[in-house]
Amino acid sequence: MCNIIAIIPARYQSSRFPGKPLALINEKPMIQWVYERVSSVDKIKSVYVATDDQRIYDEVINFGGNAIITGEHNCGSNRLAEAINKIDGDFDIVLNIQGDEPMIKVEMILDLISAFEDENVYMATLKKEIKEDIEINNPNIAKLITDKNGYAIYFSRSTIPFNRDKIDNIKYYKHIGVYGYTKEFLKKFANLPQTSLEITEQLEQLRAIESGYKIKVIETKYQSIGVDLPEHIKIVEKEMKKEGVRY
Repeated sequence: MCNIIAIIPARYQSSRFPGKPLALINEKPMIQWVYERVSSVDKIKSVYVATDDQRIYDEVINFGGNAIITGEHNCGSNRLAEAINKIDGDFDIVLNIQGDEPMIKVEMILDLISAFEDENVYMATLKKEIKEDIEINNPNIAKLITDKNGYAIYFSRSTIPFNRDKIDNIKYYKHIGVYGYTKEFLKKFANLPQTSLEITEQLEQLRAIESGYKIKVIETKYQSIGVDLPEHIKIVEKEMKKEGVRY
């Protein structure tokens, strides 16, 4: 297996939840929960937080983590591309793990890593089947469709595929927003100009597809709980208590 590092992009500014990475979950900042979960994956050589905010940087250093200051970026992949230029050591694969996933499961990260067992894969992500209409029709949840070889055809905030004739047993998948890239492809991706579909859907992965690159999609049966709003903190705390998480 290649040398793998993980980078957690984290920014302070958020229209719906400013300061989200520093929000306390059971008296521990959310970014620390994510960092510790990712660090527990044996196949990952090292973990970093990439941020443009000094407060987040200081917090990560205070709990003993690795942090990198970057400039401002409009997407996580571009932040990672800057960060890898500041990391010493040999690594081949870079994982992009979102900083608002305090309950991300080790199994999900291992599913993502498994994509790179195929040496032809240079970018990968995850999907999970969804069956509830409230998720299928929710524009805040990105959906995706893949080809028969497991490569992404399209990602959308709309419901895809559109079941025109109401056929039974149509499967729908939501996108789990973690990514893996080869080091060289991440650099290439960050240098690609933004594309019209990326801007329209506000989904950065469409830049790769629209530019002619393939994204391998691995199906996972696991699911995390993301934090988008302040009220989601209580949901996560309740779930942690249910799972017997120590803190």
